[in-house]
Amino acid sequence: MIGLIVLIIVIALVITYIVMYNGLQRAKVNTDEAWSQIDVQLQRRNDLIPNLVETTKGYAKHERETLDEVVGLRNKIMQLPADAHQEKMEISNQLTDALKSIFALSENYPDLKASQEFSQLQEELTNTENKIAYSRQLFNSSAALYNQKLVTFPSNMVAHIHHMTKVNYLETPSAAKEAPKVSF
Repeated sequence: MIGLIVLIIVIALVITYIVMYNGLQRAKVNTDEAWSQIDVQLQRRNDLIPNLVETTKGYAKHERETLDEVVGLRNKIMQLPADAHQEKMEISNQLTDALKSIFALSENYPDLKASQEFSQLQEELTNTENKIAYSRQLFNSSAALYNQKLVTFPSNMVAHIHHMTKVNYLETPSAAKEAPKVSF
C-alpha cells in the first residue's frame, strides 16, 4: 500500500514537472514568434525603402543627405545578426525618424506630395510602422509572460535546472518618451 502511494506521488511530481517545463517552452516559443513578427515587419519596411528613395529622389534632388541616411540605416539593419534584437530596434528607431524627415520633405515639394506613388508608399510605410509598434508590444507581452514563469514558484525551479534566462524587453528610446515641444 505504501509503495502504491509513493508511486502515485512520484508520477504526480513527474507530470507536474513536465507540465511546468512545457509551459516554459511554450512561453519561450511565443516570445520567439513575437520577435519574428517584428522581423517580418522590419523586412517589409526595408523592402519598401528603395522605392520610396527612388520616388523621392526625382523630386527632392537637394535632399540627398536625408536619402543617404535612410539607405545607410536600412543597410545597417539588414547586416545585423538575427539575434541582435536591441541593436535592430535602436537602428529601427533611427530609421523611423529618418523616414519622418522624408515625409516632411513632401511639404516643401508640392509635386512630390501630389505624386500618387509617393502617397501609396507613405501609406504603406505608415501601416508598416504601426505593425512594428504592435509587434513590439506583442513581443514585450510575450517576454513578460515568459519572465514571469521564470521567477514564480515552482516553475522557477524547472527554469533554473534547464538554465533558462530572462528575455529583455524592447525599450522605448528616451527621445520618444519626451513630451513634444509645442509653440503657440
